Amino acid sequence: MNRNKTSLIKEDGTTVEAFAPVIVSASRSTDIPGFYYDWFLHRLKVGYSAWTNPFNGARSYVSYHDTRLIVFWSKNPVHLLDKDGILDFLEEKGINCYIQYTLNDYDEEDLEKGVPCVAQRIETFKHLVDRLGFGKVIWRFDPLVLTDRISIEDLLKKIERIGNELHGYTEKLVFSFADISGYKKVRSNLIKNGIAYREFTEELMKEFARGLQVLNAKWGFELATCGEKIDLQEFGIVHNKCVDDDLIIKYFSNDEALMEHLGVEIQPGDLFNPEKQIIKHRNNKDKGQRLHCGCIASKDIGEYNTCVHLCEYCYANDTKDVARANYRQHLANPHSETITGR
Repeated sequence: MNRNKTSLIKEDGTTVEAFAPVIVSASRSTDIPGFYYDWFLHRLKVGYSAWTNPFNGARSYVSYHDTRLIVFWSKNPVHLLDKDGILDFLEEKGINCYIQYTLNDYDEEDLEKGVPCVAQRIETFKHLVDRLGFGKVIWRFDPLVLTDRISIEDLLKKIERIGNELHGYTEKLVFSFADISGYKKVRSNLIKNGIAYREFTEELMKEFARGLQVLNAKWGFELATCGEKIDLQEFGIVHNKCVDDDLIIKYFSNDEALMEHLGVEIQPGDLFNPEKQIIKHRNNKDKGQRLHCGCIASKDIGEYNTCVHLCEYCYANDTKDVARANYRQHLANPHSETITGR
């Protein structure tokens, strides 16, 4: 799994124990491509970074020596297209990657104040597909938010506008329903920001799913929910794995070290069975994630309270001021071991 440990010589010459993950998540906790791109490129070149546990404050280290795959998560990954940047570095080192690209449309409602307009983000999506290849940029509309200004019909119209643009550029749409009562930070941030939100009921979830199924008749996307308990298979919607061994096998099966890590055996075809046979010898599910999360094990290197998109519904920041303060600290020390500059 991703719990390998190694000895690491830090920049100051001291030796510490470090995680040596094969799969890195960058990151569920913050937008590394959006705000910490230069920091991450520097840390990749140095070979390690430090990470602070959000529950006990303990610092640990992550070595990139054994890394074979990076899953990026971002609302604005335009910097990944920079010349002589991260993608070029990963190619040079033979490290694979794909992107979970959250592309919502809350422009009119101003729920995502720190992201470029949706048209610009759609163009970035297309350029990334051209750069990485079809299937390696996944569209997320996450979360779906209901307010006094946004109805189920409005959400479906937003998704239709983006889906029409991305048809031919992605094979999957992943979405989640905003769970406001279950997350104190989300509820607090929405109330603080004066957003008159509404909770999704099972009936409303199914109403949305029914409408999405109709829209998808013209696209043929794979539809999947992220971390949701509700079963929507009757509408052609499955439960997603965002860090996904099936996707990894599909696009990166030529990486023997990665396949060995996943416990995957690939048997070449023969005269009687020309298709190669893929055999998974173990379940790689990450038991440390939420109950209904399907992701396989990875090491996340981000930290909460660092994303300055400043979305009104944010689950990752206690407050906007805390996130801004941490970002200023990062800018004051951009090559620090930690993302916060401390």
